[in-house]
Amino acid sequence: MRQYNVAVVGATGAVGSEMIKTLSQRDFPVKELRPLASSRSAGRSIEFKGEEITVSELKKGSFEGIDIALFSAGGGVSKEFAPVAAKAGAVVIDNSSAFRMEPDIPLVVPEVNPEALKARPGIIANPNCSTIQMVVVLKPLHDAAGIKRVVVSTYQAVSGTGWKAMEELRIQSEAVLKGEKVVKEVYPHQIAFNILPHIDVFLENGYTKEEMKMVNETRKIMGDNSIAVTATTARVPVFLSHSESVNVEFYKPLSPAQAREILSNAPGVKVIDDPSRNLYPLSIDAAGQDETFVGRIRKDESVAHGLNLWVVADNLRKGAALNAVQIAEEMIKRGLI
Repeated sequence: MRQYNVAVVGATGAVGSEMIKTLSQRDFPVKELRPLASSRSAGRSIEFKGEEITVSELKKGSFEGIDIALFSAGGGVSKEFAPVAAKAGAVVIDNSSAFRMEPDIPLVVPEVNPEALKARPGIIANPNCSTIQMVVVLKPLHDAAGIKRVVVSTYQAVSGTGWKAMEELRIQSEAVLKGEKVVKEVYPHQIAFNILPHIDVFLENGYTKEEMKMVNETRKIMGDNSIAVTATTARVPVFLSHSESVNVEFYKPLSPAQAREILSNAPGVKVIDDPSRNLYPLSIDAAGQDETFVGRIRKDESVAHGLNLWVVADNLRKGAALNAVQIAEEMIKRGLI
């Protein structure tokens, strides 16, 4: 089997670290791993398959000889360096929002729209974490009954903001329990023992950028602009895994039992749905897992053809690192790299 030279941009961040771990766990055919980061992190060591590798500083010439470049360092870095990597001959899989809505750049979830990879572009966009887990569940249901409208409320872990946010939650929680002063640095308000209905910046329409990502990315990935989507996204004091309450209105009848059967056979989905035994998806159970979990599947009695779902997934894995690696795997499978 052919092996590939793989660069990971943002290698010391929360998602970058998870990308490297995922490459190892899935035994991706890596010939050379080239971890890249800012000058602040350059010189640090990371472990990959039992070997210590030094992190190099990200520069214009960092991509010589690279076949695949996984980016997870923010939109500004991606806009500057992703075209450089693509020009050097690498296939770029970018985790930022920089290119997601560009019409000529595929936005891909392999279980949902792998056909978008037919053309071999220089840059492929990895969708938003909260969007990924939702569309993995929605796509098989859409194929069965046609989705008319989606109303989603998210409960997103602090790891979606990065290492500093996770540390802030830990420190604030300790401070609250000790009766000490709470210091806020990452978020505008205390996150410990609190919920913030605010992820990313607010836009002129009153929605946040995160909420509009879910609206626009869902339509692009599903290939159907007629689907009505509205979202409210909130940050909760959880370290790992995003949870979502998803209300779906269909064009055709779809019973909870039918939905369970469909989702039980859907790729990347695991149904946990037995409320009588207190079995439903939990963030602590999804942490470290590859699947997207769904439960609390029940009829929405306020509309003719509606269901309510509870969807949970590890935002650093399926919501970011795993999906990016799966895109690369799918490209290899299709002979596109």
